[in-house]
This record gives sequence, C-alpha cells and structure tokens, in this order.
Amino acid sequence: MCRDGVRGKPEREVLSLAQVLAMLDDLFFQSKIIETARHVGVDLKICTTPDALAAEISKATPNLVVVDLNAHNQPLDAVQRMQSLAAGVPLVGFLSHVQTDLAEQARAAGCSEVMTRSKFTKDLATILAGAKSETT
Repeated sequence: MCRDGVRGKPEREVLSLAQVLAMLDDLFFQSKIIETARHVGVDLKICTTPDALAAEISKATPNLVVVDLNAHNQPLDAVQRMQSLAAGVPLVGFLSHVQTDLAEQARAAGCSEVMTRSKFTKDLATILAGAKSETT
C-alpha cells in the first residue's frame, strides 16, 4: 500500500506522480519525512511493501527512492527489485548505526548510498531537495 505523503489523500485521489518514493513502515518516521517533504516542496509517496514500491515505480520513474533498511517488509528485496525496475535512480538506504553487515548487504543489493538513521534524519531536507532539483 502507498499513500501520497504531501497531500495526505488516499491513493485513488492522487493526481500527480511522486518525485520521491519511500519504503518505510515506521509511522513516527513517516510523519517526519512527510513534514520535511512538505517543507521543501517535494512530491512524496510512501509505500510499506516491496510490491507497492514496484507498482509505483512501474507507473513512473521517480527521481529518488528511499528505503528504511530496518523495515519489517523485506527492504533488501525492495532494493534488489529497484535495480531491474529503475536502474540509475538514486536509492538511499538508512539503518541503525550498529548494523554494518546490513549496510554492506544493502550496498551489494544496489543502494547508491547507505547512511545511519541519525545522518539521514539530519540531512533529510537536503536529500529530498536534491530530488526536487532533478526535475529542473
């Protein structure tokens, strides 16, 4: 399932395609990324499963994909599927700072950048604004 993070409308009411797709299931963090996307003026769609993420990518290629590598719904599968669906799209994965093995697995699966959750949170506005500049 996906929802439009900027407008908060159910999926069937979304009229514009997202510039940024995010796969995460942490509701607290979803609120943070939605608010930051609104602040920087980026279209954002949040998906909670690899299947939902793949479905959105098949509709239109985003400028950026963000994956919570600590999500419960097979985040590495989502990263691997991205490679065949949207090769060349920047994919940022974030995780707990102590998970060095998972970070290496994510890089091997295709993440263009892997960072700790704290760094991702700190740089979130810049990361999202960078996706916005891809369209100009």
